[in-house]
Amino acid sequence: MSFSQEPLETEDSPPMAEINMTPLVDVMLVLLIIFMITLPVINHAVKVELPTASSQKNDVKPESINLSINAKGQIYWNNSVVDLNTLETYALAAAKKKPEPEVQLKADKNVRYEAVAQVLSTVKRAGLQRIGFVTEPQ
Repeated sequence: MSFSQEPLETEDSPPMAEINMTPLVDVMLVLLIIFMITLPVINHAVKVELPTASSQKNDVKPESINLSINAKGQIYWNNSVVDLNTLETYALAAAKKKPEPEVQLKADKNVRYEAVAQVLSTVKRAGLQRIGFVTEPQ
């Protein structure tokens, strides 16, 4: 006994133009059930009156110290003449402040490098870390 099976589509039959709706309906029903279950959970919230507070940070600007060295090697701490020992005393007191002050070093272009190096090492040894060199634009 032999059975002969005909293919579903033959050369003479037109192409199948219908969309199988069953999987689409199944997916839509599953999504509908998921939304029906999760929607009440999302909307259910406890009414609470929250206190108000400012979350802005208080920006405290650090003090600026003007440290100058003229062409003769004289040291100026905020426009008053000091020697290296007095400079170290002032720098130690300034290093204890919070926030740490910023030192703006202005040195004459004709000053010896040795004087600038001594001032820098004294200020660093005292504990001041924020040191900037001030120059004139051309």
